[in-house]
Amino acid sequence: MQVRLHPIPGKYLDRLNEPDKGHIKAALAGLEHEPPEGDIRPVAGQARSFRLKVGSYRALFRYRDNDIFVTHIDPRGQVYNKKNKGGKR
Repeated sequence: MQVRLHPIPGKYLDRLNEPDKGHIKAALAGLEHEPPEGDIRPVAGQARSFRLKVGSYRALFRYRDNDIFVTHIDPRGQVYNKKNKGGKR
């Protein structure tokens, strides 16, 4: 499987400081392993959506075809609010 980023979380990741960016990129690379590595849990109330915990950040993703599609990357307190407000991403 290959990890693919939606353009908005990709831009957010590019703007992060180097230590946080490196941690998140390493965690996303762990999703490509079989089985996926990391603190992964289903998102409550969202069918086939999962979250990856990386320190104080969360990455929300879905399995799509043979890829992992990351839809959101934000701090913990913000990622779930954006997801529940109509999914503008």
